[in-house]
Amino acid sequence: MGVKRDKTPNLKSRILFEIICCVCRILFAVAFIVSGLAKATDPWSLILPLNSYFVEYGITAPERLVTALSLGWCAVELALGVMLLFKFFIRITSLISMVLMVFFTILTLLNATIFTIEDCGCFGELVKLTPWQSFAKNAVLLPMALCFWYRYRPDRIFAFSKLEFFLMCFFFTLAMSVGTYSYFHLPAIDMLPYKVGVNIAEEMNNARAHETSEEVVLIYRNRRTGRLREFSLDDKMWHNDKRWEWVETRVESDEDGVEPMILEFYISNGEGDKTAEILATQGKLYMLCMVSSEGVNDDIRERFIAVEQFAEKSGGKVIYLTPEHLADNAPTNLYNMDSKTMKTMLRADYGLVELENGTIVGKYNYRDIP
Repeated sequence: MGVKRDKTPNLKSRILFEIICCVCRILFAVAFIVSGLAKATDPWSLILPLNSYFVEYGITAPERLVTALSLGWCAVELALGVMLLFKFFIRITSLISMVLMVFFTILTLLNATIFTIEDCGCFGELVKLTPWQSFAKNAVLLPMALCFWYRYRPDRIFAFSKLEFFLMCFFFTLAMSVGTYSYFHLPAIDMLPYKVGVNIAEEMNNARAHETSEEVVLIYRNRRTGRLREFSLDDKMWHNDKRWEWVETRVESDEDGVEPMILEFYISNGEGDKTAEILATQGKLYMLCMVSSEGVNDDIRERFIAVEQFAEKSGGKVIYLTPEHLADNAPTNLYNMDSKTMKTMLRADYGLVELENGTIVGKYNYRDIP
């Protein structure tokens, strides 16, 4: 007589594996969708880190190529997340996800150990990650990708419907459209310190205060129980020396080793630092930004001239900002600003930042200058 085997344990294992794969796929898809949307609404949050990657790895890439890669990656990331979420092209998308995560895990490990790229641009400006945090994030996502890739690897490669193909194209086109519009105009959502309504001087002072703020912590031992306890200077309980015995005093600083972005704001000319002087300007100040004078075409020139004419009539002041070297005979209203800071502030190569008493009241890509 044959011995009947209990198949229940195997069935339970398969069901558990299916649940784990499903959870991994959904979490992975949500991470990609959030990341893709964050960068699509502000493509400069990927363009700037991508430029840093190329510089760090010694790769020379034209600006247009970097822009195209950034916009394309935002669309791919969002489309891939949506397809994983709804199980479209599941064998292909799971394989692509696994390969991408292997690549990015190695890349972020190199950034954390060898290279010096501070911002990976993984989630745009929505969430800023240090190199080690970025590696840790990928180290969590990689096993998820391996899990659902292993689950769906027996599936047919081209098993998809016309609806799935249409939806894939739709989400890819949507992400490309949002990213392209945000690049040629301005991001719809500004999550940076230079958003409209911010007083730059006040924000810089607050950042400096936070950077240097310290807290004195007093550590005492309970004479009866022997346990240690921390007190602030304002706490009066530690004054009871019959109950508390002093152990040590510790000074804690909020300094985290990373300079706040707003402190990178710096304007100068041949005479030196002019940041405080510019920010103290009363009334309207129109800062016309140009990453390169060679790229100023007739359209940009006409719009900048229109701003100068409007400022002259309304009593405002106009200055030009450029990262290029200033000649000795440069106009008095021409100032220097680092190109990365300028792009971070404006989110464009050419455009206008409008200040009123040091507060940002308007930002415009040159195409949208009113």
